[in-house]
Amino acid sequence: MKAPRSEREEERLEALRDYRILDTPPERAYDDLTALAAYVCDVPIALISLVDSDRQWFKSKFGLEATGTSRDVSFCAHAILEDKILVVEDTHLDSRFAANPLVTSEPNIRFYAGVPLLSPEALPLGTLCVIDHEPRELSAAQIKALEGIARQVVSQLELRRVSARLALALEKINLIEELIPICSYCKAIRNDAGYWSSVETFIKQHSDVAFTHGVCEACIEKHFPEVAEAMRKQDAASL
Repeated sequence: MKAPRSEREEERLEALRDYRILDTPPERAYDDLTALAAYVCDVPIALISLVDSDRQWFKSKFGLEATGTSRDVSFCAHAILEDKILVVEDTHLDSRFAANPLVTSEPNIRFYAGVPLLSPEALPLGTLCVIDHEPRELSAAQIKALEGIARQVVSQLELRRVSARLALALEKINLIEELIPICSYCKAIRNDAGYWSSVETFIKQHSDVAFTHGVCEACIEKHFPEVAEAMRKQDAASL
């Protein structure tokens, strides 16, 4: 059975892409966590699965060669709809999965447990899941341990995202520290391609700053003396 999509699907996908982790090479930090999950739950397969718009992609895999599957057959697409761990003790007895090709053929999933990987905004990015070829149960201690490992996966993802943002901020600081050509008259700024643009345009291109415009007191005096006089009279009357 194909999993439905949540009302926050677009927001979820945007959050997933903000981590910039899809299709990145294997990393020891994640591989250690899948190996630990397989050991704790005593299963042959453990995965860190990230659910994209039409696929699930495995950032880390233990005991499996595949790098991902279609989202249509994904167990994890069901798990991300849950608030807590999804445990399927016997897929042959669950109408959602009994006819799933991942059950009826390789890798012959008979048992599945997946913990949602929740961003700080409570958006599910994917799961840390464990799989067996035989029906089984997890003890309360194993479930608690698996949930703890899942939190460590999210911590690694957050570390990656924060590091990327810091690197970008440093690039912007380096840019600001450089000499920037600015017109002595109109204050336009020349970019690397030799074109002139306003200060607002230049800053918007290199940061997330938004501008709102006003007129300072000195410019009101210079360009709008009658307004400045009216303001002075108003201030005097209020005193």
